[in-house]
Amino acid sequence: MKFLVVDDHMLIREAMRGVITELQRDAIVMEAATCGQAMSLIQQHPDLALVLLDLKLPDRDGFAALAELRDSHPAISVVMLSAFNDRANVVKALDGGALGFIPKTGTRELLLSALRLILAGGIYIPPEILNRVAATTDTTELAQQHPTPADLGLTERQVEVLALMMQGKSNKLICRALDLAEPTVKNHVSAILKSLGVSNRTEAVLAVAARGWDLPRI
Repeated sequence: MKFLVVDDHMLIREAMRGVITELQRDAIVMEAATCGQAMSLIQQHPDLALVLLDLKLPDRDGFAALAELRDSHPAISVVMLSAFNDRANVVKALDGGALGFIPKTGTRELLLSALRLILAGGIYIPPEILNRVAATTDTTELAQQHPTPADLGLTERQVEVLALMMQGKSNKLICRALDLAEPTVKNHVSAILKSLGVSNRTEAVLAVAARGWDLPRI
């Protein structure tokens, strides 16, 4: 399994390399200090499993690099790295298609658990962001009781769609995975958003992560 760590600080790259190899002993970990170096390596290795991308790079904004990667290599998973883990940056990263947002200031244990979750198909969101979301979100008595997907009226098929949404899959990729027509997937997504009381996919990801649901791996 191939990984690419993109960060202009050597110590951060070394730390991430250590965490990755602890999780995957046979991992191939490549490094880049600039966006230009990263894009060159990605062209040479389109089979990368995961790119860990710094938010602030010397030659380019990390969000711009994320947008280019989502267009040119949609099959490559991307996780943002940053010391600036405020809610606006986290939401912007998730909106851009990142599978998580890992604070560089986190402990080794946090980095391990974050990457473990992402490699298992989940989306990592810093706990303090989830706590902030929970504190500022209007909740009903049912939400306070941590309802299950079934409690919210989600069907088994909608739970499958939601699980793939949590993996950052687009509607087209969900269609392929579940062998469904795109209008059907759009209807399921709309029903999921309504059940969760949110208006978009990013808010859905935050809501599900805050509830701690254990969704099926598809």
